[in-house]
Order: sequence, then structure tokens, then C-alpha cells
Amino acid sequence: MTTGVAGSFPTGLGSMPGKPLPLGFVFRSRAKDEKAQAADKAPVTDSSQPRHPEAPKGRPTPKRSAAQSQRRSVANTSTTRKEASKRQREERRTALERQRQALASGDERYLPARDKGPVRRFARDFVDSRFNIAEFFLPMAVVILVLSMVRVASLQSIALLLWLVVIVLIVLDSFVSAFRLKKQLNERFAGENKRGAVAYALMRSLQMRRLRLPKPQVKRGERP
Repeated sequence: MTTGVAGSFPTGLGSMPGKPLPLGFVFRSRAKDEKAQAADKAPVTDSSQPRHPEAPKGRPTPKRSAAQSQRRSVANTSTTRKEASKRQREERRTALERQRQALASGDERYLPARDKGPVRRFARDFVDSRFNIAEFFLPMAVVILVLSMVRVASLQSIALLLWLVVIVLIVLDSFVSAFRLKKQLNERFAGENKRGAVAYALMRSLQMRRLRLPKPQVKRGERP
């Protein structure tokens, strides 16, 4: 009976000459054994930390129902965002509609910030209650422009003179209006913030009465 070299084969395997041993079993890689031991000893870590490539997952594979519920949750989140955006657009549209109606009716609750307050309201009423030369600037400018385009020396001279007269009258009327308005504001709203009210009124006086916003709430000649 043939005996193997000591240390070459496991005990008891030399008596089976008819069954040759696989080379992979004899020459087993030590590196694979070490990797297997390291994988067995690797601790289960949290899912947020990087996992060893040879270590087990540490958590069971989610069932189909759980995965479907998770997908529905993501879909519901996106739907909720769309609904929130749609609701914001509707609220913005409603606010603009209320503001438009307030500009037509003078409702203080929904007016823009630059038109709110008793000081601004009085400034508007002061301008709307009187005739302002500046409000007729646009139609007068059209007439003067037409006269200046006519190739007649006398008409062109008249147009130039009218330009000067209109500008001087607007400046004088605006100066008088500003002086009177400032005096009345100091009498009625002493101690309140009146900053920008005079300039606000002068800008309004440059607009034609029917085009002013908010719409005039007093008649001409009526005391504000």
C-alpha cells in the first residue's frame, strides 16, 4: 500500500488511491480563508455608513408591499408640492384681483403699500378736488406738436411760445399746490409720517383725472 508524504495529505486519505483529490482542496488559497473570516467577524453597521463589500447587508430586503408604499409616498410628496404651487398661484391671482378692485373703489384694505394710509388719501383728495394745469399737459403737447410740424413760420413760432407758456404754468401751479398741500398736511397730521406725500400728489396731478389710480373719490371743488 502506498503511503503519502507526511504533511502532504489529510489523515486517512492515502488509503483511497482510486479517487484522486481535487487540486483546489489541496492547494486552497489562504487569502480566501482570511477574507471569509473577516466577513464573518465584520460588525453590522448603520445603513448610512459604508458597508464592507464582503459583509452581510445587516437588514432584510423590503417586501413588495413596503416598496410600493414607499413609491406612493414619493409620488404623494410631489403631488403635494404641485398642489401647494397651484394654491399659491390662486392666492396671488386673488390678491391681484382684490387690489384691482380696491384701486377702482378706494378700499384701503387691499390698496398697494404706496397708496395706503390717511396721509396718502388726503393727498389724493387734495389733487382730485381742484383743477391742475399739469393734467392737461398731454392734450396740449399733442396740439403743440401738430403746430410745430406745419411748415409755416408763424405757426412754428406760436408752437414754441406755447411750449414755454405751458412749462412755466405747470411749474408755477405745481409749486403753489405743493405749498398748500404741505401746509394742510402739517395742520391735519401733525406728528405723523408725511414723507413723500407731496411728491406723491404732484405725480398724481400729472395724470389725467380719468386715468388716475386709485380712482378719484371726491368731485372737483369739493373740500377733501
